[in-house]
Amino acid sequence: MFPNGSLKIIDRAKNIFKLSQGEYIAPEKLENMFITSEWIGQIWIFGDSLRDHIISFVVMDLDRIKKYCKETGKENSAALCQDDELR
Repeated sequence: MFPNGSLKIIDRAKNIFKLSQGEYIAPEKLENMFITSEWIGQIWIFGDSLRDHIISFVVMDLDRIKKYCKETGKENSAALCQDDELR
């Protein structure tokens, strides 16, 4: 934690966690699989022992989005978030 209140996450405390139904998840393996996609710039997978599911935070690769816009003639704007074809 920095004096200005920001937080820097360096790594996980553990490379495995258990969900509420007892299933063990190795998020690093999943992240390494997903990051091979040309569409994904960054990904973080999170799980909680009180829940029965995981969530992921995905940052799209900006260069790939620009290429997509060029290929399809679509405008690179916030409206892309609603584009069914891109999803």
